[in-house]
Amino acid sequence: MSYCRWSSNDFQCDVYVYEDTCGGWTTHVANNRVVYAEPLPPPVPFDEDNMDAWLERHNKVTEMVHESERVPIGGPSDGQTFNDETAEACVARLEVLRSEGYIVPQYAIDVLREESLDS
Repeated sequence: MSYCRWSSNDFQCDVYVYEDTCGGWTTHVANNRVVYAEPLPPPVPFDEDNMDAWLERHNKVTEMVHESERVPIGGPSDGQTFNDETAEACVARLEVLRSEGYIVPQYAIDVLREESLDS
């Protein structure tokens, strides 16, 4: 299971984080990020009543991703992979990456922090 992927938040995530089957928590840091030519369409809730609208938006965002420019991030951890022994250490890593200017979803940090408290 991943906590976040590069495709998270409409491809506005600079990390891919998951609990590794070989042990620990692995974080891959992107080399570049998507820059859209136009603003993203407003979010549509993912639920049974909105499936047509959600799918229409999803298809539009997918098209926008394919047409977008990718630019180097230029941070100190571009393209690196890290493996942390504990969820708590992974939280610390994500907070450092965020302080370096990488886009890290708060929900990924929150879930990992909660898991670190449960262990």
